[in-house]
Amino acid sequence: MPEIVNTAQSHAWNGPEGAHWAAHQDRWNAVNDGFNAPLLDAARLAATGHVLDIGCGAGRTTRLAALRVPRGSALGLDLSGPMLAQARARAAREGVPNVSFVQGDAQTHPFEPGSFDAVISRYGAMFFADPVAAFTHLHAAVRPGGRLALISPADPRRNGWVTAMASLRGILPLGDFGRAGTPGMFSLADPDHTCRLLTSAGWTAVGVEPVEAYGRWGQDAEDAAEFLLATGPGRHLTEQAAPGDLDRARTALRDHLRAHEAPDGTGVRLLSTSWLITGERPPSPLSPR
Repeated sequence: MPEIVNTAQSHAWNGPEGAHWAAHQDRWNAVNDGFNAPLLDAARLAATGHVLDIGCGAGRTTRLAALRVPRGSALGLDLSGPMLAQARARAAREGVPNVSFVQGDAQTHPFEPGSFDAVISRYGAMFFADPVAAFTHLHAAVRPGGRLALISPADPRRNGWVTAMASLRGILPLGDFGRAGTPGMFSLADPDHTCRLLTSAGWTAVGVEPVEAYGRWGQDAEDAAEFLLATGPGRHLTEQAAPGDLDRARTALRDHLRAHEAPDGTGVRLLSTSWLITGERPPSPLSPR
C-alpha cells in the first residue's frame, strides 16, 4: 500500500470507528441517503464516465455512481479496511460489475493523472491531514474539464444530531463539536474558507450551496439514543462518564428524541444541513469545451 500520511485517521477507521460503521452501514445510509441524489447530480456523470469516490466507506455512493456510468467505472478509496470489506461484499451481492475499491490515502495515492471525469465524496473529505495537498493531488487526478462534488457538514448548530447531543450538556463533558477551518468533522463548514482552500488547490468555478435532508436515526427514541451514544462522538463522551451520569444521559437523550419520532411510526428523523461543494478543473486550451 502507498504511504499513509493521515495516520491518526487511519488508526481510527481501522479501529473501533471503522468497525462501528462497517457493522452499521445500513443505519448510516438511512441517516445520509438523502444527500445521494444532490451529490451525484452535481457530478454530472456521463454513461462512459470514470468516477473516483474518496472516503467511500462501505461504498454506497460508489455503487450508485457506478450505476450512473454503465459503460464507465467507479473507484472507491478509503483508509478503512473493515469498511472496504463490506463495500466489496455488497457490490458483489448487488451485482455491480463496474465498481472497485482500494485502501489508501487520497492525499498520496498514486492516481494516474487525468484519469477521472469526476471526484465525489459524501462526508469523506473533511479529515485530510493537509487539505491543500490533498485537494491539489485530487485536482491532478481529474481530466481537464472534470468535476468535483462533495457533501460536507454545515455549521454544527444546523444539524439535528448535534442539537440532540447538546441536550446532554451539564451531564456529560461536552466540548464543542469542531470549528470551521480546523481539522475535524466541520473543517469545511465555513464556505469562504472552503472556496479559498479549493481555489488554492487549482479548482475553479467553486460553488458552495446548502442542502438539507432528514435522516432516520432509529426506530424510536430509545433505539436512536443508543445508536447516537454508540457513535464516535457518543463513545468519547460515555467513556468519560460515571455510571450514574450515563443513566441520566440516556434518559435526557431519549426525552429529547421523543419530539422527533415521526407520527406515522417510521422512526426518529433528524434534519441534517450540509454544503454541496462543487468545482472544476479548467479545460485545456486545446480541449473541446
